[in-house]
Amino acid sequence: MTDRPGPAMDDLLDEERLAAALRREGYFADEGLLTAVHLALRLGRPLLLEGEPGVGKTEIASVLSRVLDREPIRLQCFEGLDSGQALYEWDYPKQLLKVRAAEANGQDIADLYAEEFLLRRPLLRAVGSERGAVLLIDEIDRADSEFEAFLLEFLSDFQITIPELGTLRARRPPVVVLTSNRTRELHDALKRRCLYHWIAFPDAERERAILRAHVPGLEEEAADRLVRAVQEVRTLPLLKRPGIAESVDWARGAVALVDDGRTWPQALRRALGLLIKDEEDTRLLQERASEMFGHD
Repeated sequence: MTDRPGPAMDDLLDEERLAAALRREGYFADEGLLTAVHLALRLGRPLLLEGEPGVGKTEIASVLSRVLDREPIRLQCFEGLDSGQALYEWDYPKQLLKVRAAEANGQDIADLYAEEFLLRRPLLRAVGSERGAVLLIDEIDRADSEFEAFLLEFLSDFQITIPELGTLRARRPPVVVLTSNRTRELHDALKRRCLYHWIAFPDAERERAILRAHVPGLEEEAADRLVRAVQEVRTLPLLKRPGIAESVDWARGAVALVDDGRTWPQALRRALGLLIKDEEDTRLLQERASEMFGHD
């Protein structure tokens, strides 16, 4: 949570104000993403983001929670995720201790389904958040299709029914961001409930702005050199093209090595493990290192 109060939701219905608020948090959205976020907030629709790993899909939820001064809540999806892990569970060990204590003291057993025994998982926490929440449902494509179907009602009504307690409806509907890396195709029913946007790799100008914001001490000429190199690397037939997170790490590593006395070509080659995470891709780049990064 930021120390300064976040702007009201109505203030962010203006795209220019939204863009400025995101930039203050170090997030440089292109026009398409900015419009998608703007409309998701204005219409109260979940925002479904797809794109290459490392292009800022997850980070936008974190940034929005700070900009809106809302509670950040994350549901990390995985194979086998069920509704109990996402919604709520009853604290059975705590209930059992309560029963044993009551029996030992000769007391009546209290209500074992009171809220004190309720374990609130991410979706229930988002519904019950007093100041509102930004709910990130991360990598929804990793969850089973059955869980995806379960989400449909939640995303439509933002309410949860607990048989022992009744129906709980969000006082302030959460801002919902879903991300997918397309390991499988998502159902049309889920997509219909969301505003969809594909996040592409940034162009050179936007990537320079990102590097300048996140890499202290990076000079203009160095930023240009790094961006040209990253943009060229992404044109190669790599198994995994580097995202924004990798280019920022690479820049930080290269700057550190230059500060230690290395030349820029040396620094770029030696810090390559921060940019590339696959052996075959590394070999390919090492073969073309002089061509792409320059000679010592």
